[in-house]
Amino acid sequence: MIPLKTIEDLISKHSILEKELSLGEVDKKLFAEKSKEYSDLNDVIDDARKYFSYEGEKKDLEKILSDSSSDNEFKEMAEIELKDLKLENESIEKKLKLFLLPKDEADKKNAIIEIRAGTGGLEASLFAADLFKMYEKVSHQKKWELELISMSQSEAGGLKEVIASIRGKNIYSTLKYESGVHRVQRVPDTETQGRVHTSAATVAVLPEAEDVDIKINDSDLRIDVFRAGGPGGQSVNTTDSAVRITHIPTGLSVSQQDQKSQHKNKAKGMLILRSRLYELERSRIEGERSEDRKSKIGTGDRSERIRTYNFPQGRVTDHRINLTLHKLEAFLEGEAFDEMVENLTLQAQEEKLSNLN
Repeated sequence: MIPLKTIEDLISKHSILEKELSLGEVDKKLFAEKSKEYSDLNDVIDDARKYFSYEGEKKDLEKILSDSSSDNEFKEMAEIELKDLKLENESIEKKLKLFLLPKDEADKKNAIIEIRAGTGGLEASLFAADLFKMYEKVSHQKKWELELISMSQSEAGGLKEVIASIRGKNIYSTLKYESGVHRVQRVPDTETQGRVHTSAATVAVLPEAEDVDIKINDSDLRIDVFRAGGPGGQSVNTTDSAVRITHIPTGLSVSQQDQKSQHKNKAKGMLILRSRLYELERSRIEGERSEDRKSKIGTGDRSERIRTYNFPQGRVTDHRINLTLHKLEAFLEGEAFDEMVENLTLQAQEEKLSNLN
């Protein structure tokens, strides 16, 4: 049960914000923030009022049921009404608990996605390319903007590593459960005996950090420039355009050489470094908060096997929630992606509610 004082505070806060915004009594610097808070409260205010009045309504109906002078027909109506009231209150309580759960400040941020081929040689690099194509298709369907930061191809035409930024609405909240080891089971094109091979790729999804999220001192950075290798044209290979940025306190290092401009490579490298440092700090804080109850979903552990893509059986299985979708092709096309995300989000919310209770 949610303390009525908590619900009363929600109702009071909504009333105060409504008055301030309607009278124009809000500081311009705080207007956007308070408007957002008011809009969020609007989504649950009716439920909050119903929840607050529930006990009184329940007592009135129970009084009718216990009154010996009430006729049977009236009692039957009161009994049905009481049953419906209890069911509605249970539903409202769950919705309000979800609203009151601590918000992940990163949920509405853009994201940096990093995909790397794992065990399995060339086949793993081909699978990494398949995963990247899947996220490209999801981004296109959702009208997100995907920008390639760096890419390293394999001999087979697959990807050893690819890093991209994805911008749009609620990116991180949608993609954050993708971090981990993705395993594929299929018959490679080079396999003459028809045997199923298993290979893997790792995915890391980081919230894109801004300057205000994390402060990096110039004195904490070591920046090395060197000549870029690989394809890219004469100007890439004959000038010191590649950049390696090392964050000395943590030892984190980022190399960037995709652009012909040293300045652009440094900017992209800093974007990745800032996001990795931000995620490192988030993980540290979260670890301190929930040391005794580590959630099985969304831990961000990149060594954890989270999903298997089985081509012979046409299925994709998420091991964290034991969900299997027999629509592998549609999933890789981005068409069944939302179904998986919705189930993961629902399960994560259930875990948080259980911990809250």
